[in-house]
Amino acid sequence: VKLFGHEDITRVTTTVGAEQEYFLIDRDIYNQRKDLIFTGRTLFGAKPPKGQELDDHYFGAFKTRVSAFMSELDTELWKLGIYSKTKHNEVAPSQHELAPIFTTTNLATDHNELIMDIMKKVAERHNLVCLLHEKPFEGVNGSGKHNNWSLTTNTGMNLLSPGKNPINNTQFLLVLAAVIKGVDEYQDLLRVSVATAGNDHRLGANEAPPAIISIFLGDELQAVLDAIESGDTYEGIKKKKMQMGVDVLPDFMKDTSDRNRTSPFAFTGNKFEFRMVGSTQSIAEPNIVLNTIVADALCEIADELEKAENFDMAVHDMIKDLIKKHKRVVFNGNAYAEEWIEEAERRGLPNLRCMVDAIPALVKDNSVRIFEKHHVFNRNELESRVEIKYENYSKTINIEAKTMIEIAKKQIIPAVMKYEASLAEGVNALRTAGIEEVSVQMEIMNAIATELVKLQAAVKELEKVDEKASNMSYDIPAQAKYFHDVVCEAMKEVRTPADKLECLVAKEAWPFPTYGELLFEQ
Repeated sequence: VKLFGHEDITRVTTTVGAEQEYFLIDRDIYNQRKDLIFTGRTLFGAKPPKGQELDDHYFGAFKTRVSAFMSELDTELWKLGIYSKTKHNEVAPSQHELAPIFTTTNLATDHNELIMDIMKKVAERHNLVCLLHEKPFEGVNGSGKHNNWSLTTNTGMNLLSPGKNPINNTQFLLVLAAVIKGVDEYQDLLRVSVATAGNDHRLGANEAPPAIISIFLGDELQAVLDAIESGDTYEGIKKKKMQMGVDVLPDFMKDTSDRNRTSPFAFTGNKFEFRMVGSTQSIAEPNIVLNTIVADALCEIADELEKAENFDMAVHDMIKDLIKKHKRVVFNGNAYAEEWIEEAERRGLPNLRCMVDAIPALVKDNSVRIFEKHHVFNRNELESRVEIKYENYSKTINIEAKTMIEIAKKQIIPAVMKYEASLAEGVNALRTAGIEEVSVQMEIMNAIATELVKLQAAVKELEKVDEKASNMSYDIPAQAKYFHDVVCEAMKEVRTPADKLECLVAKEAWPFPTYGELLFEQ
């Protein structure tokens, strides 16, 4: 910034506004679900007749009980100097979001930890439970944090503010190019910064950003960068009026920046929104990575420009060169589409689909170099984090597998056998009464028996592979990989027949509350 003549600027800090998504469910219903109690997510549950298809929860009014919770939450947060500004329903039933006012990253990180803690405590007072797991319910949207990140000087200047005419705002374009460079060169570090066992269920599931890192810039900035790269004259983007369909409302112009909810890292007016952060995790790690990779890019840029004889020409050439080198990471299309996965592979962008795949990025030579260069972490500290992440993943999946086995053996299978026996008694009673037409009952009984056999076999297999995984602690990376590749797949095999049985067994005979009760009885 001093090269651009800002001698009064002595410091640049990052600011963050971390939106927090969460679910609220009734505590009495929650207490009947051992999977929620032990793991934070449902390990069983058939899809209810209604989910989020109509968007009626998203656009609907708060329920009275939820509104009272939110009001008290605001008060408790304000007492601590945490300025909760926005609250609204989210897409999934019983899902909501809170957004605080921006502050410096250190404070924002502390505030977010306090927000999660206070949410849980306030929920208890309203006989509710606040679920922060990234994917508590299969088949509806999960929860994350949108980490809104920007660069601000001690004089109040936002370095990511493009102004009214971004093509002439050279300082902004250079900072933008630095962010693009940092994200492109260290995509794997950004990916591992948001890698958790819970987030594996969410990323790439057509509800959250995919596991592939890309940057969305919007039509106007994309056109600016294209013009700079090609050397053509920038003609500008003509803004369009928003069509409201109501004549009495005033006209306003459409924003030319973010309209792409599928992007993991999107420019949104005067900041970047990193959408991959999981709802349970601290925002510290993703912001450490963001700050470090952008600082490194700006450091390299400053070193070059300080040697330039013609600063204006050097800046222009540098922006053009950075765009050419790193444009592969910029993508404005649908990041959920299968075509993007193929296109990303052609561009050479890594697709680290799960936490186990992402963890090794922390100790790559390039990662160690950048963290040691800027005195953030040394190799020993990074290696310890790798070990902790592998162990955390394995322990999380192990707890889930053991919980699944216990629920299946002690709740589902006994309940189904009891219901099956009652059906058989009913059939015998009908036949004794002279009623021979019992084909409906027999069809249901046969379907139940078939799925029960599958469930029992799947539970036995899960017990076997989970025991094997538990005995692999001598090789921590291999153990985590086995949990992901084998144990997680075995858990899916248990859930499939169990969820089918839920649809066959009478409601009063099923041993715990269903998705319909969890999501809609708030």
